[in-house]
Formats: sequence, C-alpha cells, structure tokens
Amino acid sequence: MSGKKAAFFDIDGTLWNFNNEIPESTVRAIRQMRANGNLAFLCSGRCRAYIQDPRLFEIGFDGVISGCGTMIEYAGENVFYKRLDNELVERTLHTMRRYGFRPILEGREYLYMDFEEFAEDKFGKKVKAEMGDHLRTIKGEWGRWEVSKMACATEDADREAGFAALSEDYDFMIHGEAVAEIVPKGFHKGTGITRVCELLGIDLADTFAFGDSANDLGMLRTAGVGVAMGNGTEEVKAAADYVTTPLMEDGIWNACRHFGLI
Repeated sequence: MSGKKAAFFDIDGTLWNFNNEIPESTVRAIRQMRANGNLAFLCSGRCRAYIQDPRLFEIGFDGVISGCGTMIEYAGENVFYKRLDNELVERTLHTMRRYGFRPILEGREYLYMDFEEFAEDKFGKKVKAEMGDHLRTIKGEWGRWEVSKMACATEDADREAGFAALSEDYDFMIHGEAVAEIVPKGFHKGTGITRVCELLGIDLADTFAFGDSANDLGMLRTAGVGVAMGNGTEEVKAAADYVTTPLMEDGIWNACRHFGLI
C-alpha cells in the first residue's frame, strides 16, 4: 500500500448540499483520484442506516466510516462496529428527555425517532422522507434498539446541564443552538481514519480529509491534510490546513487538483 494516498469525505455539506445535489465535478474528481491509484472513503457522522442513497456509492468508494467512527467498512466488509449497550441507551434517553432534548437513535440498520417529537421539524421531515423502511420509532422498539451513536434537537433544552449529565459516557459535536451529535466517549471521525490507516498500513501523513462542520473537526485534525469546504463553518476553516471553494463551486475538484490527487 506504500505510496498510495487516502482521502476521506464527509457527506452533508461536502459531497452534497441540503437537497442532496452532488456536483458532477465531485464525481469526476473522486473517480480520477482512484484511477490514479489512491483510495477514497466516505467518512460521515451519519450512521450506516442513514447512508442509503445509491448515488453516493455509484461515485465509487473503497470503504465507509460511519457514525463518527463507530462503524468501518472496507471492500464491502464490516471491519469494526461499536454498539452501545441498551441499558446505557435507556438511561441516556431518560436523561436527554429530562433536560428537554429530542433524541434520534442511530444504528447500523435503523434510525429510531418518535415522529410526534419532530412533526414540524425540517430535519425530521427530511429523515422521514429519506429513511423509508430503515426508520423505526424509539418507543415502538423500546429496549430492542441497535445503536452506535445519537443525535438530538436542543433548541428548547437545558443544554449545559444536559451535556454535563451525559458527559461521563459521551462526547458531543455541537451544531449551533439547535442540534448536537452524541457519540461514545473517545470516538470521532479521526479515530475512524486512524483505524483504517492501521488496518491498511497507510501513513497518516498520506491522508486527506474533507469536511465542513463541527463533527469534521476530529478528522481534519487527524489527517495529514485537512481540507475545509468554502461553505464550511469558521471553526472548521480555522482548523483546516487548506480552504477550498464551496461544494457547489467545484470545491472537491479544486482541492484534489491543488494537492495533485488528480
């Protein structure tokens, strides 16, 4: 594997926009970098159940890191999965709701969301529309969940107290005032990249990470080169080694050209 580079791509805000539109230049860039002998991975905060769109896989990827590093696939095989104990999940749900969080549980096969809690929520509607048979209710599957991470709406919550109450078991990726991802302690996209590199014998110095938001910070800081999308948050841009153009302005293509991957 010596000499190969590996690139890791966030999905939302990096490969596609909120309407799931993927620039044609992004597809060409990833296919060309792989044709040049390099590796490409999806590296998403989405759990595996929430990565279903065939257009993503038609681009061509060597593997998938999902759930902020809690699941890893390579060459079509599951090589790592961190499942949360359901007793912990139950305690976590009670704590989240006590502080006003609206939870979504995320796993390998399903997302779990109580629809009435997200009835008028834009993201909730998007999840419901996209997930199809891979969406279940939390209460309908009580105690039978299969979960590796969680997300929650926090706009009306006692955020500080709630995060403090959960901090022994979890780390948090905060997306503004309204959304947070809740991940098993010590996990983030960067830990997923590290595991992939150990598995394949790739030097971290030969890796590139592309992202735009809070849950990308771990991978931007772990990879040899962290690339922030031009549409990314200021925090992400500050953490990156390079800021490319926005995703809909050929951001992936331009960065791959800049670093000689294509």
